[in-house]
Amino acid sequence: MADHDETFEAVGSGASATFPQQCSALRKNGHVVLKNRPCKIVEMSTSKTGKHGHAKVHMVGIDIFNQKKYEDICPSTHNMDVPHVSRKDFTFIDVDDDGFMSLMDDGGDIRNDLKVPESEIGKEIQERVGNGEESFMVTIMSAMGEEVAVGVKTAK
Repeated sequence: MADHDETFEAVGSGASATFPQQCSALRKNGHVVLKNRPCKIVEMSTSKTGKHGHAKVHMVGIDIFNQKKYEDICPSTHNMDVPHVSRKDFTFIDVDDDGFMSLMDDGGDIRNDLKVPESEIGKEIQERVGNGEESFMVTIMSAMGEEVAVGVKTAK
């Protein structure tokens, strides 16, 4: 027998970023993966069954990270992937010269790996920093390995 020095480099908990759900069970304002992007369903319609076939579901979704519109049609009996979407509030501490935010979670852990987004939320964060506002919360949404700031609110 030969000696093998094998190293297995795996990171993560092994949990999937998505779970399957039947097309007919999806609802408007829910989430679904369209064209490998996590999307919020904004429009949904079901067509009647054809002579031989299945009812089809037509979905329009908006990417939760870059706001691009995606469409898909699938048979109502087939499964679609639904992303695990989570939201978490962080206390805003500071923003550095490169545009990275310093955020603190409830446990006191600080993270500096998220950039100020180039959206309305990003403008609002920059505005609050410019006005010298001390304490406010930033809501971070994460799905499928991506994270982005989606909300800002004044801390209590």
